[in-house]
Amino acid sequence: MSSPLLSPRWLGIHLVAVLVAVVCVAGTYWQIVRAFEPDREVITNPVEDLANAVSIDELGEPGEFLHPNLTANTAVEATGHFDADSQLVVPQRLNETQGYAVVLPFVTDEGVAMPVNRGWTEDLENIPAPPQGEVTITGWLQPPQDAPDGVFPVGAPEEGTAERIAPSVLISQWDQRLYAAYVTLPDTEAAVDGLAPVPPPEPPTGFTINWRSFSYAIQWGMFGVSGVVFWIILMRRELNEASTGETGEARDDEDTETDQPVGAGS
Repeated sequence: MSSPLLSPRWLGIHLVAVLVAVVCVAGTYWQIVRAFEPDREVITNPVEDLANAVSIDELGEPGEFLHPNLTANTAVEATGHFDADSQLVVPQRLNETQGYAVVLPFVTDEGVAMPVNRGWTEDLENIPAPPQGEVTITGWLQPPQDAPDGVFPVGAPEEGTAERIAPSVLISQWDQRLYAAYVTLPDTEAAVDGLAPVPPPEPPTGFTINWRSFSYAIQWGMFGVSGVVFWIILMRRELNEASTGETGEARDDEDTETDQPVGAGS
């Protein structure tokens, strides 16, 4: 006799149970991802982002605070010219080697400047000149660099140098209005200028737990487990009823054979 769990009715129940389990697993996974995703809504490959760079003007006005979790590593582009007379160098390590980042203002048509890290060099005597005339640059927007260990040097910096790449520091040496961030150029532009490119920025890894999504994940998981348990209970009940029915039929057959009259003789 075939199993009662293979009847058409039960095949439909099995299908519904599997669909419920799949939906609950997918819902749990999706809510877990949302609960522990990074602060930025989308994390992508910084190199690939350059193809979809947005205009700097879309991210904020000069001097406006740019939240690092929302704008850091964003690929941006701008059109303007480099102010070669305002070039500065900032002490910076690259691959454990001490050198200098070459920084200068990139002035847009509105007269606003974006600090740009053109690249890195060890040789201060042979820094290549920046491109002349109007050009369009593409790079990654970076938040201002913090002072090392929270210590702010006292006194004027050495001529032609800056302590760090931060508008609050650079504004004392530049005349233009500045954006509250700076741009790092990719190797395709830094290498052309003869400078060592600074590696692409790492995507931010910090996250904040979204407790609402976390609670939804627990609810999805509990619903899925409850569905599977209910499915198992139904199957066991069906098997027990089928077993009880077969036992009852066997006993009825035995009673029938016992009740049959016995022949009077031969």
